[in-house]
Amino acid sequence: MTAPGAVATRGLRALSAVLGVYKRVVTTPALSRPNPVRLHGFDIDVVVATVSPEAEDVVSLTLARPGGAALPSWRPGSHIDVFLNSGRQRQYSLCGDPRDRRRYRIAVRRIADGGGGSLEMHSLRPGDRLRIRGPRNAFTYVESAPSYLFLAAGIGITPLLPMARAAGERGRLVYLGRSRTTMPFLGELPAGAVVRPDDESGLADIPALLADAAPGAAMYVCGPPPVLEAAQRHAFALNPTGSLHTERFSALPVVDGRAFDLTLARSGHTVRVGAEETALDAIRRVRPGVVYSCRQGFCGTCKAGVLAGAVDHRDRLLPEDERTDRMLTCVSRAAGDALVLDL
Repeated sequence: MTAPGAVATRGLRALSAVLGVYKRVVTTPALSRPNPVRLHGFDIDVVVATVSPEAEDVVSLTLARPGGAALPSWRPGSHIDVFLNSGRQRQYSLCGDPRDRRRYRIAVRRIADGGGGSLEMHSLRPGDRLRIRGPRNAFTYVESAPSYLFLAAGIGITPLLPMARAAGERGRLVYLGRSRTTMPFLGELPAGAVVRPDDESGLADIPALLADAAPGAAMYVCGPPPVLEAAQRHAFALNPTGSLHTERFSALPVVDGRAFDLTLARSGHTVRVGAEETALDAIRRVRPGVVYSCRQGFCGTCKAGVLAGAVDHRDRLLPEDERTDRMLTCVSRAAGDALVLDL
């Protein structure tokens, strides 16, 4: 007869081996960088099928082909690019049912000072036509995790809702927000989801919430910068065998930047880019209508030609053969004191 202690020891060793393989497959040291964007689908003409209020300043829109044909398949975490009639391009997470190939659902929070994209989206009505691109996935749902913790804050629920459904009993969803009136899709949460509005529970203790994840869990976090930053600071110390996956809806902060001069060759304007601002923000001071979208270095909308100067590339998109004479102005910077762009 084998001693109970020996059986337990072998069981723990087996579990440790499984978790070790899982961690090597899905994590990187210290902090998991977002996955490279996976392109899928193509440009598609769609019609707005429905517009529904979901919470204070939040509406959902369902989009379908005018003839009702099937849309490209997608996996939890995917987003689409939406081309608005004004010329703006924005990305929105798909938050519907991946099995429903006849329609896509997105949700948009109205932001009064957000550059106009959300206001334009909120003005759409059933029957309006749009062009979309995708789906694309930069926030991949890893299906092989032993367990999951999904931490959503505000509109960050949109990419995590399909993931939590897919995870089933292996997943636990914690949903944060200012108040229940500001939190969309409360009626669609999976069984066991925890809802923690600030006006009922106080400000959330992010490390304490992450500490509830089981060893080896995949921790998915989506929300405003303070939530993401807290997760990035504490996740691996609390759960060394786990993995952290994040997605943000706002521009990345500039890290280790230094000021430089940026000349727009076509207009002759030269602007000073501050150490803590992006080249895109400086360009918008003299060219407010310049096109951009993700502000995180993965969509390519703000790509510009480089006529002179060396570039400090900080994007996740440009291939090597474009890095000598192209840059994404939303994240990349001058490697020296000046750049000249073909703008």
